[in-house]
Amino acid sequence: MALRVVIVGSGPAGIYTAEALTKQAPGPVEVDVLERLPTPYGLVRYGVAPDHTSIKSIAGYLRRVLELPGVRFLGGVRFGRDVTAEDLLACYDAVVYCTGAMVDRRLGIPGEDLPGSVAATDFVNWYCGHPDVPGDRFVLDSPEVAVIGVGNVAVDVVRVLAKTAEELRATDVPEEVLARLAGSQVKAVHMIGRRGPEHAKFTLKELRELGELANADVCVRPEEAPVSVDPADLPRQVRGNVEVIRAWAARPPAGRPRRLDVRFWMRPVEILGDGRVEALRLERTRLDGGRVVGTGEFETLPVGMVLRSVGYRSVPLPGVPFSEATMTVPNEAGRVREREYVAGWLKRGPTGVIGTNKSDAAETVRTLLADLAGRAPVRRADPDDLLAGRGISPVTYRQWLAIEAAEAELARSLDRGERVKLPGLAAMIDALDRPG
Repeated sequence: MALRVVIVGSGPAGIYTAEALTKQAPGPVEVDVLERLPTPYGLVRYGVAPDHTSIKSIAGYLRRVLELPGVRFLGGVRFGRDVTAEDLLACYDAVVYCTGAMVDRRLGIPGEDLPGSVAATDFVNWYCGHPDVPGDRFVLDSPEVAVIGVGNVAVDVVRVLAKTAEELRATDVPEEVLARLAGSQVKAVHMIGRRGPEHAKFTLKELRELGELANADVCVRPEEAPVSVDPADLPRQVRGNVEVIRAWAARPPAGRPRRLDVRFWMRPVEILGDGRVEALRLERTRLDGGRVVGTGEFETLPVGMVLRSVGYRSVPLPGVPFSEATMTVPNEAGRVREREYVAGWLKRGPTGVIGTNKSDAAETVRTLLADLAGRAPVRRADPDDLLAGRGISPVTYRQWLAIEAAEAELARSLDRGERVKLPGLAAMIDALDRPG
């Protein structure tokens, strides 16, 4: 009898877990990958910037895993609503939770809930065509925008705001989003970091891309470019970042249509506005024994939108242990409790790159298989019968391919690259049963 395992979440962590199970299991294994959306791949589809096609190509690898014998994709199944942890444990020998960390951390400052102050993840989901965020969610009618954070997500958001719609035309950005980007009134984007250049979290490749933008000048104030240590003592990657930032600080603007102000040693203290965001108040900072403290020197930026990009966090799953302190599911090498496991950001927090999830998943699978070694798989309830009894028809892998085909067809009709994301859940559902 085959070992039967269910994975909750079809992002990189979930699919790498499925792959590890097929490779490591000593005998036959059946793996179901549950996903609340009709589409797999998680952050690869809905978190990677549309102009980063080389990273999005990881989907090709993940696709091959979903096509392995014994692996099934079951989309449109909502954990906690359609099925519970108890339901899954009644149907499978083990459950692995891989739902990631897709909620932004908050700033914790006055005015944060004003209209126009939004999580960067909402903006990313918008331009990536996530069905949870409608195409009319954002109107880019403010001349100035602030992006809080100096990590790769912040850089992606800034780059999309700075590019022209024509530069994004060949990507998979939904058509309505592209139209709104074409009508953008944004002239200045302020990317703001609480610490100095040596503390920023972006990678050198991402940073250099900003300096190559044809539509925007990148500006750094010379007084904010110095670092707090000898650059020679910094790691190579960080030293490269510092060198790029210093070069930007030393060059004058070229007069491009948009301007990117990369700010350091500034922290947001209040978002101002009467009914919506009208300005952002910042305080100059410095290090005091390794801690960031305010100096009492303030500045106000006349921005009409604030995008918060200060880190991701996971959210609790119904019936699954969760630590509010670490924002993860407590575990030991992936083990949560008997027959329940975790992998990915939900396991370790939002650290590493997409590929980090592969070794992380492999560790969890080793733990799972060691726990179940010598224990004969038990004939459990049939998950298909469970779902059918509740009137749930999961989206199959074949149906997901129909969505892909519809996106490719839409791109051809619009003369736009390889694919264009379908506009919302209804359009995806409409594509499920198209012939071919």
